[in-house]
Amino acid sequence: MKQIARLLLLTFALAFGSALQAADHPRVKIDTNLGSFVVELYPEKAPKTVENFLQYVRDGFYNGTIFHRVIDGFMIQGGGFTADFERKETRAPIINEADNGLKNTRGTIAMARTMDPHSATAQFFINVKDNPFLDHTAKTPRGWGYAVFGKVVEGMDVVDRIRKVRTGPGGMFPKDVPQEPVIIEKMTVIESGKS
Repeated sequence: MKQIARLLLLTFALAFGSALQAADHPRVKIDTNLGSFVVELYPEKAPKTVENFLQYVRDGFYNGTIFHRVIDGFMIQGGGFTADFERKETRAPIINEADNGLKNTRGTIAMARTMDPHSATAQFFINVKDNPFLDHTAKTPRGWGYAVFGKVVEGMDVVDRIRKVRTGPGGMFPKDVPQEPVIIEKMTVIESGKS
């Protein structure tokens, strides 16, 4: 009888612990005109970045924006421009949390920024291959890297479809712009494990 009680207690503890862990990793569904994918976020590794991204999602900021920079063999970048290449107004930049131990590997989501390490606002990118040269190496302007804060957990085939679109000039950009807009129709915070 004691063994059954221990087994039940252990089963409950494992199930409850897994549920808590899943709840600690919010998921966001990204619906595009080429399909949907889901990213799981890691607030324990990049708390400010995840908080910032989720607030933009909840505000509907990303709805109607485009993936404006697509480079097969590198990454797909979006979240800053409308289909008419109007720059979206953002909140203040956040600190760079690239020193969190997460790497820019295939399928990870990271914050885009300017040459200033602490200039990320709303734009993000999905790595379509391992990009170790984007990882944090030192707290210097060249070594800061790009803050990874999550990973695609469903729909990587959609990300691969996006990375394969035909690109060229568009708006103020001389290259790497999808010639048929890839539109982020809607982003939604979803329950862990559900899409």
